[in-house]
Amino acid sequence: MTALKHGVSASADQKTRFFLVIMRLNLKFLLIILCVTVALITFALWANCGVGQGLVPKWPQHHGDGGKRSDNPFEQTEEIDCIINQEYSIGCRKEGEEVYLPFSFLQKYFDVYGSLNVVDGSRRFDWTHSYGKVNYPKGAYDPRGIFMYFENYNVEMRDRVKCISAIDGVPISTQWESQGYFYATQIAQFGLSHYSKNLTEPEPRRKTVEDGDRELADWIVPKGSTLNRTLDRARPSAGGVVSFSTGKSFDTAILLPMDHVLDLVLSVDVLLRPNSTLCVTLQNRETQKLYRVYYILVDFLIGVQDENIYYGIGLNSTGVWKHLTRDLFVDLQKGLPQYASTDKRRKMRRTELKVIEISLLGNGSIDNLTLSTSEHIAHFYDAAEWLIRHQDPSTGGWPIPVRRKLGSGFGELARGWYSAMAQGHAISLLARAYYHSKGDKRYLRAALDGLKLFRIPSYQGGVLATFLGKYAWYEEYPTTPHSFVLNGFIYSLLGLYDLNSTAPANQSNEAAVLFEQGMTSLKKMLLLYDTGSGTSYDLRHFTLGIAPNLARWDYHATHVNQLLLLATIDSDPLISQTAERWKNYMVGKRAPHN
Repeated sequence: MTALKHGVSASADQKTRFFLVIMRLNLKFLLIILCVTVALITFALWANCGVGQGLVPKWPQHHGDGGKRSDNPFEQTEEIDCIINQEYSIGCRKEGEEVYLPFSFLQKYFDVYGSLNVVDGSRRFDWTHSYGKVNYPKGAYDPRGIFMYFENYNVEMRDRVKCISAIDGVPISTQWESQGYFYATQIAQFGLSHYSKNLTEPEPRRKTVEDGDRELADWIVPKGSTLNRTLDRARPSAGGVVSFSTGKSFDTAILLPMDHVLDLVLSVDVLLRPNSTLCVTLQNRETQKLYRVYYILVDFLIGVQDENIYYGIGLNSTGVWKHLTRDLFVDLQKGLPQYASTDKRRKMRRTELKVIEISLLGNGSIDNLTLSTSEHIAHFYDAAEWLIRHQDPSTGGWPIPVRRKLGSGFGELARGWYSAMAQGHAISLLARAYYHSKGDKRYLRAALDGLKLFRIPSYQGGVLATFLGKYAWYEEYPTTPHSFVLNGFIYSLLGLYDLNSTAPANQSNEAAVLFEQGMTSLKKMLLLYDTGSGTSYDLRHFTLGIAPNLARWDYHATHVNQLLLLATIDSDPLISQTAERWKNYMVGKRAPHN
């Protein structure tokens, strides 16, 4: 009996164990089925991601099969010739019923732009219809504030700027003559950009290195050379200055070792006598290469010998105090021949450089030696003072000292021609200088005198043209026949508006009349520049009877930006609506057609 009980018990245990094994297998099987199901659902959702409309609409990848990818796994691509307008052929690729053209062809043929980029780890191709940039005004235009969007300008680094003159502190243009010349339009843009940067950038960081009074540097004075701090009562501050005397050889120079980074704008008052030099040594922090920038008493603009760059501060500065404000980064870049091309110039960054030494050679004095991150107002006033010194007293204009041929069919402009754009820019700058200086009447008088040319017809040496004998137009290029350049005209209007808003009421009447006269012409003539897909730079298709001179996208963007700004001054819907339509042209939209 006991044995039977044990047998029954053993059999029951075996059944129980067998049941548990079966259950475990079933649970594992169910778990596997569940995991596979989740994986399949996840894959299905992932595969369908982006099929619908997202932030960027999807273009069908194949048109020949209703926009769906071919189901044929063996379908192959085929290289074929594409015949363009029965004139020439290019290599294309056929895949199914779709034909693919190289973007390098499309770019030139349709004047579009694109680039391969990596975004979130994935490669993609970004296509744009234009390269222009629209800058929306942040508020109503302020004639005492930022000039348009010029806070984004870096005039001194343009390829067509030879250098910044150490005599005058303003850019030297090579736009139409390679040897370089003073171009009032560019000088005014230089000043307006720095004025605007001063309003938009943080307060600069400044380090006074030596002032002969409170801040005293540790100069190294070789044997036979001398350095003394003395009181110069002839200077307005009547403070201390540093006087130095050395031999002629460089081993007698007085040195100030430094390790100064980022603050690369030098400000200093100098009094140099013949054969004296102020030298700043810069070092590339990555390559350890040394560069020396010299400021010497000569009349040339810039000279280069290997890594030595020389700027002349003018023989007229001999024995007199002169204030220098120099961006050492710009001075270095403009002087290095190996950075002459645009691509190479961009490789050097401001953060790569540091000042490691300042040296004095010869005889002279210095004061208020300072290094800072920027000195925008000093550059602004350098431009304003240049305009004061170089304004023609009889015409009130700033003559352009080079010949200019606008295009076939136009007469050549002889040296000394005037530009309404230069006049407008200069007036915009001088009006701001009058405001910023708290009423310096020199700037106001120069701005008011700048109005004279707006009343003189272009054939008599002024800038005034008339369209159809009815509408007044201020010519950027006073050509024969008239050219009616749009962007230069609008810039001249801004100068008139700035002066009208800034000058005392009893002296602003003429600027107001000229501005209103110009705005009337703009509204009547604006749509003559509309091509339905872009804008014309000028009206030569009207005056010469030839094909329109289509504006490049950067000029077209300037037209849009100018109208957007004018819309904050004048509420006429023609201005704002035209600006919006022209903006849409930049993303490929066109005017309707029949």
